[in-house]
Parts: sequence; C-alpha cells; structure tokens
Amino acid sequence: MEGLRSRDAFVLRRCQILLSSANGKRASRIAAELNCDTDTVLNAIHAFNQARLEALVAGSCVAETIHRAFDAAAVERLRALLHQSSRTFGKQTSLWTLGLAAEVSFEQGLAPQQVSREAVCTALQRLGVGWKRAKQWITSHDPEYVRRKTTGGPADRPGAASSRVCSGLPG
Repeated sequence: MEGLRSRDAFVLRRCQILLSSANGKRASRIAAELNCDTDTVLNAIHAFNQARLEALVAGSCVAETIHRAFDAAAVERLRALLHQSSRTFGKQTSLWTLGLAAEVSFEQGLAPQQVSREAVCTALQRLGVGWKRAKQWITSHDPEYVRRKTTGGPADRPGAASSRVCSGLPG
C-alpha cells in the first residue's frame, strides 16, 4: 500500500488504521498500538467504508455549516437571565458559570437544544461582553456589592456572608 510510505501524516495514519482493521484487529487495539483515540480509528474506518480512497484525503476540520445556538432575541434574554441569581432557577449556587448558563438557557427555552459553554461565550461576545470581564456588567441587589466590587474584598463586618457574583470565574 503506497499510503504507508506517505509523507502526509494524515494519509499515513489512516492507512495504518485501515491495514490493521483489514487484518482483523479491533478498534480499541488499533488505537492503543497507534497511540490515538478509539473514535479516531472508528472515524477512519467509517470514512473508508463510505468514500473508499477519497477517505485518505485530509479534509477541513471546520464544520461545513455553523448554526447559531441563540438568535438575536435569545441573546438579549440570555443577558437578562445572567443579571438574575441562578438560585431563581433552582440552582444550588449563586455563581454563574458558562456551563450553568448553558444549562439554564436550555431549560428556559432560550436555545432549542442543550448548548455548550462555548456557545454561551460566543453569544456573549456578540453582545460585546467578555466572560472574564463579567464583573463589569453583572449587578447585584446586595447593598455591599458596589463597595466590594471596587475594593475586591469581602464585607468588613465579621461573619458577613460574601455574595461575590463573579468569584470562581477565570481572570
């Protein structure tokens, strides 16, 4: 097989996978031998079964179509949702994370299907909001919030509960 001498790593790997598969090896064993993921092996085999030798040509990794998880109205509803406490939606924490925002946005019907954290982040970027800078736009009803936001510390009084909206977020 000429592909086993290819300088192209993609073609070489696919040929190794297909040869091992033709010799009767299971996908998990091929993956272990080639130090790759089992899904990679299965994808190569399925691609070959569908497209034959065309499966040896590396294609683009970019999705052919990109669907926005949130339309314009849903993005605005997402902004409003994040200005509320997540406890309002039955969550155990008051701290929003991208994962929690994705979960609640689906539960509230903002997205037609469960979305990823990246989809929430992309939607926020469309609003001109960076997640790392959420403290610039999230507000709180806590009277101590403004002071803590500017000083970056908890309330001065002993035993006061901290309600830092963005603690735990990166940056």
